[in-house]
Amino acid sequence: MSVVVALLIVVATVVVMEAVAWASHRYIMHGWGWGWHRSHHEPHDGAFEKNDLYAVIFALVPVALFAVGSAWWPPLFWVAVGITVYGLLYFFVHDGLVHQRWPFRHQPKNPYLKRLVQAHRLHHAVEGREGCVSFGFLYAPPLRRLRDDLRTRHGGKVRRVLGDDPG
Repeated sequence: MSVVVALLIVVATVVVMEAVAWASHRYIMHGWGWGWHRSHHEPHDGAFEKNDLYAVIFALVPVALFAVGSAWWPPLFWVAVGITVYGLLYFFVHDGLVHQRWPFRHQPKNPYLKRLVQAHRLHHAVEGREGCVSFGFLYAPPLRRLRDDLRTRHGGKVRRVLGDDPG
């Protein structure tokens, strides 16, 4: 397999993974899997939360694909690389930049990264699992649309969390 084809598989997989992550977050984590994900929406003291079990479970998929791709069908190996790249991006952006689970703090100046952080804060502006917005991790809809959706769903309850930033 050529390097170009392998690279295209990796890039395509990263793009597709954002859709998979959005759907998993929306329909599993905020659906029947809320029991684990709830820990991510509530204050906690330790370095880990029950929600981190999702990373362990989701990591089993590329591990299996690495094995199958290495032994039988090489394109699956590159799909596994793409999933792993997405997982690393998720770790750095979501756990590190957004939730500051690193030992250092960074406030992004880059407009794209700043928008991701603000969109995920809007996701957490609602108590519980119902009525949340912005389920993606590497793509965030326009902030104004997210704020309008929250205001429509929750009225004044959310407005004080959002502040006056027109974003």
